[in-house]
Amino acid sequence: MVPGAARSPAAARELTLRVFLLGLLLSAVMGAANVYLGLKAGMTVSASIPAAVVAMLILRGLLRTGTLLEANQVQTAASAGESLAAGIIFTLPALVLLGLWTEFPWWTTTLIALSGGVLGILFMIPMRRVFVLPSNDPDNELAFPEGVACARVLEAGDRGEGGAGDAWTIVWGALLGAAVKGLTSVVTLVRATVEGAVTAGGSVLYYGADISPALVAVGFIVRLNVAALIFIGGALAWLVALPILSAADASAEPALDQAWSLWSGQIRYIGVGAMVVAGLASIVKVRRSLLAALRELRRRPDAHATTDDRDRDLPGAAIAGLAALAILIVGGLYFHLTGDLPITLATTVIMVILAFFLTAVASYIVGLVGNSNSPVSGMTITAVLVTGGLLLLFGFTGEDGILATLGVAAVVCCVACTSGDVCNDLKTGSLVGATPWRQQVMQIAGVAIAAGVMAPVLNLLHETWPLGSRELSAPQAQLFASLASAFFGEGTLPRDMVYAGAALGAAILVLDGFLARRGATFRAHLMPIAVGMYLPFGLATPILLGGLMAHALARGTKTHDEAESRLSRGVLFGSGLIAGESLMGVGVALLFQFGLAELDTGLSDLVRDLVSIGAGLAILVLYRVAARRRAA
Repeated sequence: MVPGAARSPAAARELTLRVFLLGLLLSAVMGAANVYLGLKAGMTVSASIPAAVVAMLILRGLLRTGTLLEANQVQTAASAGESLAAGIIFTLPALVLLGLWTEFPWWTTTLIALSGGVLGILFMIPMRRVFVLPSNDPDNELAFPEGVACARVLEAGDRGEGGAGDAWTIVWGALLGAAVKGLTSVVTLVRATVEGAVTAGGSVLYYGADISPALVAVGFIVRLNVAALIFIGGALAWLVALPILSAADASAEPALDQAWSLWSGQIRYIGVGAMVVAGLASIVKVRRSLLAALRELRRRPDAHATTDDRDRDLPGAAIAGLAALAILIVGGLYFHLTGDLPITLATTVIMVILAFFLTAVASYIVGLVGNSNSPVSGMTITAVLVTGGLLLLFGFTGEDGILATLGVAAVVCCVACTSGDVCNDLKTGSLVGATPWRQQVMQIAGVAIAAGVMAPVLNLLHETWPLGSRELSAPQAQLFASLASAFFGEGTLPRDMVYAGAALGAAILVLDGFLARRGATFRAHLMPIAVGMYLPFGLATPILLGGLMAHALARGTKTHDEAESRLSRGVLFGSGLIAGESLMGVGVALLFQFGLAELDTGLSDLVRDLVSIGAGLAILVLYRVAARRRAA
């Protein structure tokens, strides 16, 4: 549909009761699934496309009367749950890891998620014309890859293409993902990780791979460039730094224990240094666009003053009122956490400034590389460093400093995640002729529902698999806990590792600049490499395999659109894998709380390793078959 074209009464149906209810249900489901995925893998993927397919199936396939615009509103709400999950899981678990919380209190967690998510939406609304409308991007730099792809999925469903077949692709993927998770966690037949380490010449040599359909799907969705960079980061940490440092380590531990001890205590902090550099570089990179956005905003004092419904945002008074209420809630939360009025005032002001600034950064980067590839971790690291440094400068110390720093990081991370998501959804809406203010209403509603889901799911997962364990490594939360403890607590960072990571990050930036000038198709983006260093190596292997599969499937296509069309079925199948494994993970945790115990098969470790490798190969084969069915 071309924006501005006349719409029939049926086509004009957009924000209806059934859309509202379905969107909120999917927001809660996607939020719960991404809590598990983010704690396990340290990343989430966009829920827009699978939610759009499910919405089209239900509205057009089952109810027979749904419209493209109704389906767009459903995916708008659903993606809000996914984006909010990322904002919460990257930060609040740090409070549990530091022992400041023993569980996730519902009211505090919900209000942090709700206020941060709403602020991300409201701060982004005045920037819609700056980033979303092509007339304000003369260089055509912001391609919005995921927003455009979601619009094409909606339009194809509206024409009757794909339909039930696409939805069943997601269902079959979900069943496979759930089955493998069940065999891993309930029936101890398949190992979650197949790994091993040996000592050779005084050095520890390690390799491992997780048996996870969701991680293969993540690699397929983010494509080979990002998947390879994550693997390169893991290889630098585990295959290069580990043998070097273990040669100088006189530990008598078994090789596997020594590998994990060196990585967790030293090597992963190389990734911290690289992440800091990546976060600062991402802000420097968008400085000109930010200045242009501010100039554009000054020329548009009232974004909703228009007679065209498809160019109208929420009224300015509503935006200002809701933003003021959210900021007051955040201030109240900070006082509740610290009990100190000066620190509350300081952190609230810091939060507002950082949140508005990073809204623009996140919106720009989503337009550039997509929602799944947005370096939110780097932005949040910047928030932690700025907040911690300013609070130290103001003389705040101890537990209050930690709580205040992580409180700012939590809200700012929710703002960055949600603002990027709403920018992406508004781009999709502009392509299919949706009404911006109605999408903004659905985003706020989706955030409100998803916010209430975060604490129960986090508590359930933490009680089953403690945060920081192999099952739920929570890499970003561990990082922020270490940074906050180093600022205000008794913790220390291995500064030599951080400095080495910063130097390595600077060198990678130079390399990426060289590749950009040469017009290379493969880029050395720093953030995925840094994330790979900070993740357990077992996660990098299936992600790389998924990226290689996507590359092989797209090989031989002549245009970007042709490649995306060929890969579309694999994306849907992968989305199902992620949802199935993640929701089964939440379900298994619930069953364990009701007394279900693991069913021990009694097999030897060698047999389980062989079965696990076979299961991993079966996942790859099934994924390839499912992905190629349409391509053929």
